Amino acid sequence: MIEGCDASFKYKRKKAYKNLTGQRVNLTYYVNYEKVAGIEMEIMKVVRLKRS
Repeated sequence: MIEGCDASFKYKRKKAYKNLTGQRVNLTYYVNYEKVAGIEMEIMKVVRLKRS
């Protein structure tokens, strides 16, 4: 997960990402809201993930 962020995230990439534990990454995302069981939740829609 991302430090200091408790929002869940989604991405469309079919292949799994490599293990990025401890890596610094540049993350581009759009904030999106989804209603789950009547509760509105914030979702990060990831569009680009690049190691820096």
